[in-house]
Amino acid sequence: MRDAVSPIGYTRPTRVSQVSPPRLSALVVAHNEEAQLADCLQSLAFADELVVVLDKCTDGSKAIAERFTDRIIEGSWPIEADRQHAGIDACTGNWILHIDADERVPPALAEEVRQKIDGAPSGYFLIPFDNYVGKRLVRYGWGGSFGVSAAARLYTPGAKRWGNEAIHPKITLTGEKQQLECRIIHYHDRDISDMIQRFDRYTSIQAQGLRAANNIGTFRSNFRRIFTRFFKCYVQRKGYREGYYGFLIGLFAGLMPLITHLKARLEED
Repeated sequence: MRDAVSPIGYTRPTRVSQVSPPRLSALVVAHNEEAQLADCLQSLAFADELVVVLDKCTDGSKAIAERFTDRIIEGSWPIEADRQHAGIDACTGNWILHIDADERVPPALAEEVRQKIDGAPSGYFLIPFDNYVGKRLVRYGWGGSFGVSAAARLYTPGAKRWGNEAIHPKITLTGEKQQLECRIIHYHDRDISDMIQRFDRYTSIQAQGLRAANNIGTFRSNFRRIFTRFFKCYVQRKGYREGYYGFLIGLFAGLMPLITHLKARLEED
């Protein structure tokens, strides 16, 4: 019997055993992502099931999603946890691969996912990221609320849950922790201007959360964090290996608490 070949080149061997392999659900939660969504969903063609959650979409995202799956959930969720859990609850697989619209799963990662979940205990896998700024791969230095180097994106149902906080909800992970080697491709920013716009969005959202909690902190403590956070990203996380891009990431991460504090103090919702 011939092997089944997916559109992205991953070959899934035909099994002759009577024991069914773990069923894999791929989940994408999107808001107005028509420019990115097709390439993202194409890279998930190896999954057994594809679930797309469309949150307040007013562009052509739905028409694009319909080309790949009929498992589409539309709605408007003000709380991040409700939006994410709606997608998780719609997945029927034994494992869930959770991908954002600006991310891609290359064939090597697809193959590793298939191999690792076969017989794996309940829990989650951390998957490393290859972050791009435009066409430039920037692997080192990310963190401090400005990008991630790895995240729990492959998990069994119930192993990953979001808290009810309106801003940056806490994530709870349960079960056995494991690690994949292959990387998710993440198109983090188009250019430096896009990085600055992201920084502005993040600090505004965080400032709203500080005001809502009536806890904006002090100028002095947030000023000190410029240096500690920059050192962590640029030195400890090896951002220096990325040259000026690593410096920029460290600078944004260092300035984020102080700019957030100043927005919370000086601006109004």
